[in-house]
Amino acid sequence: MAMQGVPVIDMQKVDGLGEELVKACEEWGCFRMVNHGIPVELMAEMKVVTASLFDLPEEVKRRTVDIGPGNGYVPRNAISSFYEGFSIDRISSTNKFCDRLDVSTHQREIIYRYIKAIRDLAGHLGRKLMEGSGLAGDLFDGWWCQLRMNKYHYCAESVGLAGAGLHCDPSFLTILQDDEHVNGLQVVDKLSGEFTPVDYVPGTLVVNVGDIGKIWSNGRYYNVKHRIWCFEPKTRYSIALFVFGPTHKKIEAPSEFVDLKHPRLYVPIDADEYRLFRYANEMRTGDAVDLFRTNSS
Repeated sequence: MAMQGVPVIDMQKVDGLGEELVKACEEWGCFRMVNHGIPVELMAEMKVVTASLFDLPEEVKRRTVDIGPGNGYVPRNAISSFYEGFSIDRISSTNKFCDRLDVSTHQREIIYRYIKAIRDLAGHLGRKLMEGSGLAGDLFDGWWCQLRMNKYHYCAESVGLAGAGLHCDPSFLTILQDDEHVNGLQVVDKLSGEFTPVDYVPGTLVVNVGDIGKIWSNGRYYNVKHRIWCFEPKTRYSIALFVFGPTHKKIEAPSEFVDLKHPRLYVPIDADEYRLFRYANEMRTGDAVDLFRTNSS
């Protein structure tokens, strides 16, 4: 039996916001945020900058190619002929990314403002998730994040195909600015296994839980499977912040999540090593998590 639909959560809610966020992470692994605090003007400006970066000559874009999987510039290729991407692999290295592309002063300012705003929002989310779990502290303090800009070159031949195939994210969570003109995000309903559309709502952002979120929550959070489907031959852009993990510390469930009824499910994991393991073994749909289960589970 399918659930009613992906939750829409008001981030300005005073009472019970933390509990509502935790519930959405557990039941859907996905939700939309309204009143999230990032100006719609800044979101629009960042989309314009994103489109302009993809319009750069191929030889310029390739200056940001990285040998690491899922890093830097990802050109269209035989495996993913509709998809093209840019990544600022550590948002602390934004200056280097901008230098390589010779972006203008205005573009650089927009990128920096956007990254600060969405990183601050991630911090707010982390604190509220802790609060909703009865814990104290700043969950994402000192964690490394990646900003990824995506372009889907949809055409008549791509209609009815996936621009991005079924996958779970390797992050704790992802904050997504989706396209206001071209829908396509679909998540897998936890109960029914059916695809549920996550249609665009003006001025909002989407959050989805990834593998690291499931590990940290001791299996409570749902690392939601999702895909990007092509319904019409229009170019689609999206911008995602991936919140991965601590820079010099492994991820494990807090002791408060572990007791006799809920034994520790996963061994401590380095978020970056886990991400590389997934890529190396081509395990994109959440199954890699099970390989890091403890002997007691």
